[in-house]
Amino acid sequence: MTVNMAGGGKSLGLPASSIRNHARVTRGLGYVPESSLSIGLFGRMFRRLDPYIPDDTRIDAIAQLMSEPSGAALDGKIPAGYTYVGQFIDHDITFDPTSSLQRWNDPDALVNFRTPRFDLDSVYGRGPADQPYLYQKSRGAEPHQFVIGKAKGEAKAELDLPRDPRGVALIGDPRNDENVFVSQLQLTFMLFHNKVCDWLTADSAAEYERHRRADEGVFDCAQRLVRWHYQWIVVHDFLKRIVDAATYKDVLRNEPLIPQGDPVEQVKLRFFAWQHRFFMPVEFAVAAFRFGHSMVRPTYTLNSKVGPLPIFTPESASNRYNELRHFGGFRRLPTNWQIDWKRFFDLGDTTHLQHARKIDRYLAPPLLHLPPDQAGGAVANLARRNLTRGARLGLPSGQQVALAIGAEPLDDEDLDLPGKGPAPLWYYVLREAELHDGGRTLGTVGSRIVTEVFLGMLSADPSSYLSTAPGWRPVLCGARAGEFTMADLINFTGFGVPMQPPLR
Repeated sequence: MTVNMAGGGKSLGLPASSIRNHARVTRGLGYVPESSLSIGLFGRMFRRLDPYIPDDTRIDAIAQLMSEPSGAALDGKIPAGYTYVGQFIDHDITFDPTSSLQRWNDPDALVNFRTPRFDLDSVYGRGPADQPYLYQKSRGAEPHQFVIGKAKGEAKAELDLPRDPRGVALIGDPRNDENVFVSQLQLTFMLFHNKVCDWLTADSAAEYERHRRADEGVFDCAQRLVRWHYQWIVVHDFLKRIVDAATYKDVLRNEPLIPQGDPVEQVKLRFFAWQHRFFMPVEFAVAAFRFGHSMVRPTYTLNSKVGPLPIFTPESASNRYNELRHFGGFRRLPTNWQIDWKRFFDLGDTTHLQHARKIDRYLAPPLLHLPPDQAGGAVANLARRNLTRGARLGLPSGQQVALAIGAEPLDDEDLDLPGKGPAPLWYYVLREAELHDGGRTLGTVGSRIVTEVFLGMLSADPSSYLSTAPGWRPVLCGARAGEFTMADLINFTGFGVPMQPPLR
């Protein structure tokens, strides 16, 4: 049997939109050799395992099982906003700032590529010197705050990403405008940076003098603090919510580095290793970290005036007659569409809080009928696209990975696949989560892959808090001293938190 190992696959259909979005294949993921190279953006975590290559008939049969059943109680316990925090993180760690010439000369990302890091380059871009249009001009000083845009129409105080006359967002990573939720997250992080700058320079710059390092200006100090608080959220808020507690505690230890030293955070990896530069395992990028697709709800309510609406519809998002029927992006924010974060994160009042779907094998209807802007004309079913890409990249089966980490694989009855047999890794991760704890968290295989890659990435970053100050704790005000969550970030920023009407 001849196997096409091209993972990108024009046969999957190229997005109709010319803007780089989430559906476009990340450079370097179009082809990943069976034996991991010592260089490159992508590689293999379990390089000794044989690939499992289901044929198209098998892929179609599995994809048909993944349609969300109507009338079932499928909401989980995780607030709905974390679905899009996951997408925001994905864009951050796969951000590709290389020029079109570099991408042309190195299409497989073997030489010219940005090492994956939790550093918000998708927000900061290349910084004020190289992309000054992202930042406010300051008289007599270096620019250190982001430019913020206004929403469409006459609504007062509604903010949007900065945009050019065509409505194209002027941001570090264009993918962070592909839907309203990730767009408003991007805006929230930009405002967070601006707020930290204000905090540093208030009261004769007392906090700046307290927290700055050697040659850091206000921008550099704010950027480092924003990045470190974001990294803390990634590890202690997002990751902790979506993986099982035993795996989390096994990989992230609190132990002294030296005798009689204070306990600090240390990372213990058992299965993920790299030689010269950190790489992104395809088992993570194409399977385990795609668990977030199952968390997408069929509809969302954005605020007291807008919703419920789906994230997108099968029709083109660029159709102006369709623009108020979905939460697709790449456009100016419509009037009265400012997000109410209380509906997406637990900010104290949970009256209208929406929850993500459970982590299970089911996908909501909008993901099974992608618009041409996202999918192109060939394969509009996201389940089929994910399964096909996993096959073409030669991922091992879920059972093989379970055996490789010393876990008992799910049996045929548990997997509930037509014809029994091996399970594609992505399907296995979702089904395992569904059976593990009712879909509240990932199961053994999914938790192991995601936790080791996340914490391996953080420990490999020489500028992360874990590498430079493993005993560091958040310094900005949170609900609990020494902790910082997405809710704390939103409350600190003050954006997307509607004021309550006065009591009468």
